[in-house]
Amino acid sequence: MTVNWNILPMKTIAKLWARLVDLISPRACNVCGRRLTMTEDTMCTLCNMNLPRTNYAKDTYNNEMAKMFWILLPIEKAVALFYYSPHAQTANLIYNLKYHNKPYIGVTLGRMLAEEYLNSGFFDDIDVIVPVPIAKKRRRQRGYNQSEMIAQGLSDITSIPVDCNIITRDVFVESQTKKGRQGRMENVSAVFKVNDKANITGKHILLVDDILTTGATLVACGKELMKAGNIKISIATLGITKT
Repeated sequence: MTVNWNILPMKTIAKLWARLVDLISPRACNVCGRRLTMTEDTMCTLCNMNLPRTNYAKDTYNNEMAKMFWILLPIEKAVALFYYSPHAQTANLIYNLKYHNKPYIGVTLGRMLAEEYLNSGFFDDIDVIVPVPIAKKRRRQRGYNQSEMIAQGLSDITSIPVDCNIITRDVFVESQTKKGRQGRMENVSAVFKVNDKANITGKHILLVDDILTTGATLVACGKELMKAGNIKISIATLGITKT
């Protein structure tokens, strides 16, 4: 049987092509490794259902994540999609995003985060999304900034613009992975620089990163942004380590 492609709707052609590609190069769940179905994206339905969500939509101002910053940085609101543990299977999402050249994971999870908090009012007064920058050396090694991918996913759903040029990080410091709270704070102090303070004065900025552990990077970045004066900061991350 010969298929007459000229009479098929474009959506049907796209589905057939996607099915063919999936047969040739099957996609795997980025959590458990199982083969994904045509309707699944990034992770399988079971792993999505079992993702340890924070459910901060109930209170985006006074949840445990927001309270972490009360003394360190005067933020407005804070949310995370799920609780993160480096030893849990769900950590594969972040590991694949950062180290296995899978930037689409950040976009997909950013969209999920936006969809889950869209009706909570969290995004209502945000003016601009600012991803936490990484050093030029790290960007060359990785090929992209994972926080920018997350920010893009958030913007896809909320239509809030992303600005990757407001703040930069030109100094390469040691990895934060094996450092404690004090070490992380010292490691990222004075590495960020706001490029145009006048451009953000009077705005509510959503600062975006992948994982919140001690908050050192976000605090350092936020403090530099605060120097512009008359701004508000809220924070969104994919994961937060549970204390």
